[in-house]
Amino acid sequence: MRRAAILLLALAPAAALAHGGAHQPDTGPPGWTLGASVVAPLLIGGGLYIAGFVRLWWRSDGGRPCHLRNAGLFAAGWCVLAASLCSPLHEAGERSFALHMVEHELLMLVAAPLIVLSRPMAVLLWALPARSRQGWAAGTYRATVASRLGDPVIATLLQAIILIAWHAPPLFDRALGHEAWHVAQHLSFIASALLFWWAMARRHEHRGYALPALCLFATSLVGGLLGALMAFSSSPWYAGYAALGMTPFGLSPIEDQQLAGLLMWIPGGMVHAGAALLLLARTLRPREAFRAATLD
Repeated sequence: MRRAAILLLALAPAAALAHGGAHQPDTGPPGWTLGASVVAPLLIGGGLYIAGFVRLWWRSDGGRPCHLRNAGLFAAGWCVLAASLCSPLHEAGERSFALHMVEHELLMLVAAPLIVLSRPMAVLLWALPARSRQGWAAGTYRATVASRLGDPVIATLLQAIILIAWHAPPLFDRALGHEAWHVAQHLSFIASALLFWWAMARRHEHRGYALPALCLFATSLVGGLLGALMAFSSSPWYAGYAALGMTPFGLSPIEDQQLAGLLMWIPGGMVHAGAALLLLARTLRPREAFRAATLD
């Protein structure tokens, strides 16, 4: 599991760098973002997974249905990541805070958990030469830092700090106006999301899924509070969007911000709360089975 954390974090720079940073929006309809800095990292990541999957497929027998399921999850996460970064949604997000929020939600609440659930570590390692694969495995096995970061409480606190810090007006405006800061923002978003969902998906010894479920509920409260503050604010938070005036949908900057806040508050909270309920169900199921057995 320690190796998985490092791999998931290694996937983050490609996704963030593919964002390409902020630039002055065009006046025409938003177009596709198909530059090399966007397409190349996505193709490299997908190509490595395919190469590793083919190698692993021919070396496995009984585990093929599981490999197919995981490959489907990875493909779905990869497609959401590609759609967020390459489709007109990416460019439209530079003209509308609400659409920018949609992009963030897709990256952190859809692409990241799908990739984590696909358990890509073994597949991606099989894409490497044998010597590199063995060296990677031996080196990352001793990565105790990754194991500590995989603690649910630490991963939750890190993601909460990153969300709150980057949505503070000074940092968000800086990200809107400077490419390097925009890359750093998206890098931290995707890295913290991968780490967070990996920590939530792990089965922690002697604790089961109760603690991750509690952390998911706490995260839903953090995101909900931040979204509610945006939704009920009477003035725009970010000068970069306020300076653009009306959005392409005819919304004023404050209306656009209120819509973005609602998107962060309600759908985001529902995803985290739903995941928490699923983990609680998994925690309670063995106890119910034990009670049924004792009654019989």
